[in-house]
Formats: sequence, C-alpha cells, structure tokens
Amino acid sequence: MQLINAHISYYRSIEDSDRLDVEPDVTCLVGKNESGKTTVLQALYRLNPVESSAKFDEVLDFPARLTRRRKAFPAGQRIPVVVATFRYSDEEIADIEKDLGAGALRAPQITVTLGYRKNARTIEHSYDEKKIVEHLRSNLDLPSAAAQEVNAAITVSGLLEALDGMEEPPSSAQQLAERIRNWRGESVSLYLIDTYAFPKMPKFVYFDDYDTMPGKISIPVLIRKRDSGELNRGEQALLSLLSMAGVEPEDFHDTDQHEHLIRELENSGNVISDEVFDYWTQNDQLEVKLNVLPVEQGAVAPFDEGPILQIRVYNQRHRASVPFDERSRGFVWFFSFLAYFNDLEEAATNDLILLLDEPGLSLHGRAQNDLLRLIDERLAPKHQVLYTTHSPFMVAPDHLERVRTVVDHDKVGTKVSSEIFKADSDTVFPLLTSMGIEMTQTLFVGEHTLLLEGPSDLIYLDVLSDQVEARGLEGLDPRWVKTPIGGSGKLSTFVTLLGANKLDVAVLVDSSTKDVGAIKHLRDNDQLAANGLIEVSEFTGTADADIEDLFERDFYLDLVNRAYAKQLNNAITASDLNTKDPRVVRQVEAYFRKHNIAGGKLDHFKPAAALLRQQHEIFARLPISDATIDRATQLFTRLNTLLS
Repeated sequence: MQLINAHISYYRSIEDSDRLDVEPDVTCLVGKNESGKTTVLQALYRLNPVESSAKFDEVLDFPARLTRRRKAFPAGQRIPVVVATFRYSDEEIADIEKDLGAGALRAPQITVTLGYRKNARTIEHSYDEKKIVEHLRSNLDLPSAAAQEVNAAITVSGLLEALDGMEEPPSSAQQLAERIRNWRGESVSLYLIDTYAFPKMPKFVYFDDYDTMPGKISIPVLIRKRDSGELNRGEQALLSLLSMAGVEPEDFHDTDQHEHLIRELENSGNVISDEVFDYWTQNDQLEVKLNVLPVEQGAVAPFDEGPILQIRVYNQRHRASVPFDERSRGFVWFFSFLAYFNDLEEAATNDLILLLDEPGLSLHGRAQNDLLRLIDERLAPKHQVLYTTHSPFMVAPDHLERVRTVVDHDKVGTKVSSEIFKADSDTVFPLLTSMGIEMTQTLFVGEHTLLLEGPSDLIYLDVLSDQVEARGLEGLDPRWVKTPIGGSGKLSTFVTLLGANKLDVAVLVDSSTKDVGAIKHLRDNDQLAANGLIEVSEFTGTADADIEDLFERDFYLDLVNRAYAKQLNNAITASDLNTKDPRVVRQVEAYFRKHNIAGGKLDHFKPAAALLRQQHEIFARLPISDATIDRATQLFTRLNTLLS
C-alpha cells in the first residue's frame, strides 16, 4: 500500500496545507527555516507511527490565531487534521477480489482521517456491496424457494437475514452466516478495515538530524527508560544495534559474558559500518568499536550506575579513537540512522514510509550527495521516502518532479505546493542553486573536460576535427567537453576545481601561457594526470607556438585579412611580417602595433569567427594543407589516448 496524497489542516502553523501529492518513491519538501516543513512530517507521522507517538492536542496544536474558530466547532465533533489517501497494491487488490469478488472495490484508494477530539482513525473504502453479496452467495447450493429470498438480497445485512430465515439451511449457508457474524458489526466496511486496510497500512518512521546514538550510556538507565517507554530516538538506535547482535541490555549484568557480548556487538557494528561505507565516501578509514566500562570514581548521574556501554570510532589513518558522539556529526547521523532503520526494516511486517527531517544537515555538500544516493539506491526501491531540506545539495536537479515547496504565508499559514517556481525567491533558492550546480557540471564541463584558453581555440579544434575526419583520419573524440575558460590566468584554478570534482581533465595551452608553470606544478602534485598538459609546440616542431600555428602562415593571414578587411588598406602578406618569430600571432600583433591597426591590438577571436562563418568559401579557395592535417591528427591522437 502506498501513500498518494495528504491534506493537513488546523495544526500548528498549518491552517490549510492544500493537497500534498506524494511520489511513489521520493518526495522532497523544500522551504525556508520555520516554514512548516517539520510540522508537515510530524502530522503525517501520527497517522500510523511505528512507535508510540503524541496525540493531537486541540489546545496545544490548534493554530493559536484561530482559537475562536476552534471553539465554534460543536462539542464532540471531530476536527480533521490529516486526511490521507492510500492506494492498495495490485497484489492486495487481487487478494480482496479473491475474498470478496471481482469489482468488490469501486476504487483502489482508501481515505484515512485523523484529528482532534476523536483519536481513532476513520478509514473509508469505496466498495460495491451488491457485487460482494453476489460473490458471497455464489457457492451456495440452495433449494429454489430459499434461493429466491437469498438471491433477492443486495446488502450483507439482507443476505444474513435471508440465511437466518431459512428453515433447514444447508451447511454452506450456515458457514456463510457464521462468517458474516464474525465480521465486526457484521459490516463490509469494518471487515475491509480489519482484514485489509489496517493490517496493510504502512508504518511511518520519523527521524531527524538530532536522533543520534549516545557515545556512552548506563545499562541500568537504558533498561529503565526502555521499560517506561522514555527512550529517545538515539537511544532507540542503540537498542536497535543491540537487537541486531541478538543482545539484550540485561545480558551486560553477567560480567563473565562481556567479551562475548562485545564480539557480537562488534560484528553488528561491522555490518552497519559496511553499509555506511557503501555510501559514505568521505572517509573509509573508520571502524566502530564497543567497550564495557566500570563506573568511574566520582561519576555523576546517569553514569554513576554500571556497567557503562561505550561506543568509540577508531580512525585507522590516525591510529586513534574518539567517543562516538564526538566524531563527525555527519558520520554519527549516518551510522545511527542505518542502525535504527535496519532493525526496523528487519522486524517490519508492513511497508514503511520514511520521514526524514533535514537529513544531512551537518554533512558536507559531497556527503549530502552520498545521502541522496543512499535514499535512491537503498531506501526508495523498498519504501516511500519524504524528506525536508533547504540545502541545494539535497535537491536532485534531474528529479525536480519530486520537489514540493513549503511556504509560510501571512494570514493563511503554511502551504504545500507542487508548482515549485510559484514560490517566493527565498524558498526556491536551493532549487535554483542546485540547477546552477548541475548546469555548471554538465553544460560547460563533463566527465572528460578539455580546458582551453579561449573560444577561438574551441573553433579551431572543431573545424580541424571536421577536416581531419573528412579525410578518413582520427578526429577529436566527442567525449571531450571543450571548455574555454576566458583567459590563461584562470587555467590552474579550473584544473584544481575540476580535479577535486573527480573529473578527467586535460589542458591545451600555448607555449607562452603565463599559467603553464602553475599547471605543471599541479601535474607534479598529482592534481592533473601525468600526460594531461598538452602544449601546442609538441606538434609544430618549434620551441614556441600558439594554436594558430597549427595552420600554415598564409592560411592564417587569409583569416586575419578577412576579419579586418575594413581596417586594412592592403592585405597583409608574409613579406610584411617578421618571419624570424616562430609565432604567427605575435608577428601579426607587431604589424598591428606598427601600423596602428584596430588600436594596435589583435583580437584573437575575430579570425576564428571569420573561419567559422566562411569556412566553405575559405576552404574552396585555399584548401587546408597536408602539413596542417598531420599536425592536427597528432594532436587529436594525443588527446584521445587520455580517455579510458
């Protein structure tokens, strides 16, 4: 059975939430602090909590601003707080139809209502009682006189009355009558609730960022709190860890068994740790260890009663351990949640709906991505998950259909909406930030990123790759995402950032690039692959070269003449340049300064733009040379060998 939607009213900051549509796998509630996200989860949790939960309190929970409206409700009348719609699974529908006949339910949904004044849930089905009666009597073999009255019944109560009115009912009629009398209230509605709705309704599990296991606890105190029902969620997580090991707190009173218990607990801790490290990529050098300690001299409550169970986290890298609750809060949350959840999942006979309140609040951005992966790969395939967040790293940009905005409006209270971009700018800020991060990583960079100094480099590579492939040779592999970063001085920064993002990065630079020394330093420190720095001079046979030097000198001069036709009185020729300089760009720049063309400055992009716009005309008049094709092919082969 799945939760489809819910409507919450008159609860704390919520006056009328509007309908909350719930996804079959993951639903993300996004909103500012104090917008009412936690209130939504807590209201849902009370529908069918996995643990004992507080009831709705009319005085404490009804919105204070609406006290007059509350008092206007007639005495004894239920005030609905949560109205939720669930849908039976196909297997559950098949079971119902096998029991009560095809078409017994008019719709596969049920409506569950919970509110003030009457704490019991009400559950409503839409069913066809006439078809149910027809199915119930279908196996009866009755004499014609009795069959007439039984066949005339269209309600269960009418059917039971007809069966009871028979003078000599056959055994099949007696068994059917007895079966109906065993239904609570002899009612189809109550029978469906008792047999199907209530047993199949998912259990709600609530867990927030503060529900973490303690670093140590007094075993006698743990036992008393368990027996009195006063355990907090973190202590319950610890009890879950004991349960996974098959250990009861009372077992620790037997001092002869301590070593055995510790080994069992360590085994359970290792099971949870292994699962944590399937998703926790921040540090895989951690181990969870448990100790049983005596009471320290002068200890104060609650640690003045022994034995004391202590949980420690051992860091293999630093060869030292610290108390569990002094470790990174993110790791503590991960471990505590999985310990609590795994025990619940193992014992559960119902589906679970997980309500995670601000999960990953204390996690680094990349660790929050780990948590999203945990939700998608470990939790969602088996259970529905609803979680709240205001972090952009907890919003999956490729799953915006999961997002519901939560906004606290003046005068009307908290509203939940699927129309995410109708919310205010503060509420949608995490969504926009998440989309920005995704665009940055997919539009401009990719898994294999080739950093270029400027857009002219990109144009030249694209055109050359087309020309090389047109001759049946190897062009630039399309897996390379060519990323011009707008200046040579930014290259080392981009290498550092993208390398930290676990991307394959290569850098194509001119020999004169000012940043090339810094990039070599990054390469030497393993932040760039050993062969990831490619200098154009490797393919020109000169000590100094720009990407323009892949072309023949006359070909590039033709591009310059086209780009600056309006500023040039006469076309530039090779005889006008200082041919002793190996770099054609520097030769042209010197000519521009000498003759004050375009203010004495050559715009590197203009010749490239001319090539892009007029390449068919250019190549028809001045075909690209074999030497250029050879240099370009060597470059592309060199780059492509860097790809796995």
